[in-house]
Amino acid sequence: MLELIIQNRFAVVAVILFGIGFLNVLLQQNLLKKVVGFNIMDSAVFLLLASLGYIEGGIAPIVGEQGFNPQYINPIPSGLVLTGIVVSVSITAFSLALIQRIYRRYGTIRLNELLEKAGKEDD
Repeated sequence: MLELIIQNRFAVVAVILFGIGFLNVLLQQNLLKKVVGFNIMDSAVFLLLASLGYIEGGIAPIVGEQGFNPQYINPIPSGLVLTGIVVSVSITAFSLALIQRIYRRYGTIRLNELLEKAGKEDD
């Protein structure tokens, strides 16, 4: 059992990180903490994708003097991770700007207080 966990250590860490981020998003009332939870979840997905493309002892997929080597590392997960990081940073920046706007308008970033204030405005 321990050998299986060690072999799949990146996947295990990714699942743990994703769980931490998911629980953070579900249980926190503060919007900033929810954004941090989303970022933890993003990092877990990026770790899992990067680990899936990695081959122990593999080399970069560049054909040179060696000719064809079946131990090439797959470059597609790395490209997906880089694209995901760019999207994640953009979403985080937009979320923080939106939270700042919410705070200026309502004076709080706690979700339960926002729902109460929004309910009073509807009346």
